[in-house]
Amino acid sequence: MTTATWLLFAAGFLVALVLLWTVWTLTRLRRLAGRVRRAREVLDAGLLRRAELGAALARERADDLGADLAGALAAAAAGARAPSAGDREAAENALGRLLRRVPAEVLPSELEDAGMRVGLARRFYNDAVRDTRTLRRGRLSRVLRLHGDRPLPRYFDIDDGLDAVLTGPGSGTARPVG
Repeated sequence: MTTATWLLFAAGFLVALVLLWTVWTLTRLRRLAGRVRRAREVLDAGLLRRAELGAALARERADDLGADLAGALAAAAAGARAPSAGDREAAENALGRLLRRVPAEVLPSELEDAGMRVGLARRFYNDAVRDTRTLRRGRLSRVLRLHGDRPLPRYFDIDDGLDAVLTGPGSGTARPVG
């Protein structure tokens, strides 16, 4: 075999490797897009459930909450169900802050459970977004434009007060103060 044949064989092998990697990456991107979509649907359902339970709490336990908190909670729940100007994160933050002001003896366990589910759904969604963004920002993915013209998915960041609960002091992520 001549040198030209060896070079042609090496070039063909390299092209085959790039094609295999491209097919694998496109498949992974498609699966990640589905994962992001499903995680977003679960997150939206959890947020809607929490808003509905918050509105029900404001309606049914207004005497225990007080007029100011009950009215603010009802307004925040309505804003979370139909956020104005598409700012869902701000509406959910307002609802979450008000729910943290509700006394523990008045807060139903269903609402606590819904809050935990929202925190977990947000974590799963943001993990899927992180994985997608990492794969799409790879050098070869950008050069070959494997993502087409689709926008990068956005993180959903709200202050639900669950980061300390979900990571916990025993997970190694929390630092001792002092």
